[in-house]
Formats: sequence, C-alpha cells, structure tokens
Amino acid sequence: MFTLRQAVFGLFLVFCLTPWASPPVALALGLVLAQTVGNPFTAHTKTLTHKLLQFSVIGLGFGMNAHAAVQAGKQGILFTVVSIFGTLVLGYFVGKWLGLGRHVVHLISCGTAICGGSAIAAIGPVLRAKDEEMSVALGTVFVLNALALFAFPPIGHALHMSQNQFGLWCAIAIHDTSSVVGAAAAYGNQALEVATTVKLARALWIIPVAIGTSLMFKQKDVKVKIPYFIFGFIGAMLLNTFVPAVRPLGPLLTHLAKIGLTATLFFIGAGLSAAVVRSVGAKPYVLGALLWVVISIASLYVIIHAI
Repeated sequence: MFTLRQAVFGLFLVFCLTPWASPPVALALGLVLAQTVGNPFTAHTKTLTHKLLQFSVIGLGFGMNAHAAVQAGKQGILFTVVSIFGTLVLGYFVGKWLGLGRHVVHLISCGTAICGGSAIAAIGPVLRAKDEEMSVALGTVFVLNALALFAFPPIGHALHMSQNQFGLWCAIAIHDTSSVVGAAAAYGNQALEVATTVKLARALWIIPVAIGTSLMFKQKDVKVKIPYFIFGFIGAMLLNTFVPAVRPLGPLLTHLAKIGLTATLFFIGAGLSAAVVRSVGAKPYVLGALLWVVISIASLYVIIHAI
C-alpha cells in the first residue's frame, strides 16, 4: 500500500512529465510538497537529481548548433571572467563584514560566481569543508535559485529583453545550471541555447578556481572534481551539427531532456523544506542575496546597454 506522502509525490511527478508542466510549475509543486506532506524519498531524489540534470543537459546538446554556440560563448567570455572574479572578491569582504567562517563564505561565493551546487560540490572537498558548511552553502544557493527561476522571466519581459540578452543574463546571474536552463526555456528557444552554452562554458571555471582554492587555503593532496558531463554536452552538439544522420533524433532527445529538467526541478523543490531553509540561518542568506543582487543588477545594466 502507498502512503499519502508517496501517493502525492507520485501524482505531482507524473504531472511534471506531462506537456502542461513547465520548469517553474515543477519547482513550485516540489516546494508545495516539501512544505506540506514532505518528500518521502529524500535520499533517492538527492542522488537522482544530480544524474538526471547531467543527462538532461547532454540531451539539450542535440538541439543546438556548434557554430551558434561558439558565437554565444565568445560573447559571454568577458562577462564570465569579470563576474567570477568580482563575485569572489566581493564575497570575501562581505563575508568578513558579516563575521562568517572563511569556508562558508568561499563556498557561497563560488556557488554564486560559477554554477551553484555543482561548484560547491567540487570546491568543498578541495577546502576539506565540513558537512554542515556544505549544507549551509547548498541551502543558501538552492533557495536563491528558486527565487530566480520565478523572478527572471517576468523581469525580462518587462524590460523587453531580446532572447540573446535574456539568455546571457540568466547564464551570468542565476547560480545553478538547472534554474538557468529552466528560466531560459520559459523565455524561448534562442534564450535557452545562449544560456546553456554560456553557463556550461562558465562551469569549466570550476577547475582553475578549485586549483586556486587549494593554493589560497594551503590544501595539499586534494583532487579536483571535473564536471565531465559538459564534454557530453559538447559531443552531442557536435554530432547534431556535423553528422546529418543524428539530426532527425535531435527534436526527440531535446524534448526528453526538457522533461528530465522539469523533473529535476521538482526534485530540487521537494528537498527545500521549511526546516532546511531555517537551518541555514540569516547571515549566509544575507551574503548570498547581496552577491546575487549585485551580480544581477550589474550584469543586467551592462547587457542592456552593450548587447
């Protein structure tokens, strides 16, 4: 027999797999579940979220053109470099002002600067961060991600941003890949292509930042976790561009990837219970919110006036 929690979870998940669900709706359903009956499969969804996001991102590559992606990547590289280092420096000083521990400050700053939970998961072992420090950083980033997914598309429409502008803004100002792709997909296909390409190029900065972290914090004999799924995305994009036999499969694989992304956001929302949100405390949210607001407004201003 199914319990009430399992039945509600199953119904919500099935709805997220239908054409009527969108990434923001899926996240909202997950949040509703977390605040009411709760997630009955917490351990399973945590593991599945990571894998499903990776496969979904690879699948999106089958709907993209390598030539357009290179152009988008060139356009976003200067924004990427300036915003990453600016965020890390600002995070250091704001964190010091708030009196937060160096590890928590660096994890939240890296999550904001690069790619949310993936960056935190990669940088944490380099820092030899404690479990509670990782939890605080991840909780902060995931809550702000949820807000961004709902807030960005209406702002983009209100400012009459082009598909290219909005995709670039999402890639720079939203932390996690899942929310970047979700917000961009809600705005349009071109925004999705630009956002995914720039965000994944940005995610590769995990490697130099992790190496810099090990030197700055004087950590020895640590392994850097490389986001290999990015190379899967690149491979899928190259196949779709240069192998004609693959192109007919592109629409199907892209459709399945978008469904996978929608389910991923449902799982993320289902993990954000009130207890998780409260456990973080106020100061990490202040740090995360300040960094997020600064990078969002600064990048928005530059993109609107320069792109």
